[in-house]
Amino acid sequence: MFHRSVVSISLAIALSSFGSAAAQESGQHFWSGDWYLNVGVAGFSAPKFEGSSRNEFKFSPLISVGQQGSGPRFSSRNDNPSFALIDNGAFRAGIVGRFVPSRDDGDGHELKGMKKVKWGAEAGGFVEVYPTDFLRARAEVRQGIRAHDGVVADLAVDAFTDIAPDLQLSGGPRATFATSGYYDAYYGVNAKQAAASGLDPYKPSSGIQSYGAGTALTWKATENLSASSFLEYKRLAGPAADSSLVRERGSKNQVLIGVSATYKFNFSLQ
Repeated sequence: MFHRSVVSISLAIALSSFGSAAAQESGQHFWSGDWYLNVGVAGFSAPKFEGSSRNEFKFSPLISVGQQGSGPRFSSRNDNPSFALIDNGAFRAGIVGRFVPSRDDGDGHELKGMKKVKWGAEAGGFVEVYPTDFLRARAEVRQGIRAHDGVVADLAVDAFTDIAPDLQLSGGPRATFATSGYYDAYYGVNAKQAAASGLDPYKPSSGIQSYGAGTALTWKATENLSASSFLEYKRLAGPAADSSLVRERGSKNQVLIGVSATYKFNFSLQ
């Protein structure tokens, strides 16, 4: 059964040449062209909730759809669904979104007495730069909707190389920043919650949420079938690390390790 706190369906719609002159001259729609649909599943060991000191096995469906580009492009499991409005090869920018699952004391006894965080979303923009043909830097800035009212920014740099014809190794540093609205939802402890949970009251501010690194090994078994193993480590910092929830009942160290497999279906739209 899917764990409700980790199920995520990524529907990434990225146009390689959005509104191009060629499409206009030919009278085609912006969606005309060759597309792909990736379907798969990931299984991994991860903290029961962000800040937890205990891991559990989870799994998640993987679904992505996008327009075929002129060549292969690097992507990371950390990328959220995005829609490129500008794409000149070395630089991409556009809109991005993320589904945010709910969180309550069913996700860990450490959360007893804490306010439930509703499910919701985050929406904003992304920028992606390829300074070389083996390096990618990506930044996302997203506004919380319903689950929290803060702003979250993710920064990541990945180096990638083919260590064999069908085997790619990638990895690099990551960091996340957020405003107080995000921390209030996930790490804040008001007077009522303190009385119900036994945690010390805590009113967070804005700042860095975590820093760390990730790596992945991806095997392209066939033209359409791919499998990956991945490892992510992050250290909670700033308002997240200072929260009584983390200090008294959790851990600043967060480790995720897992495997995934996806199959790509190709199709065309007129």
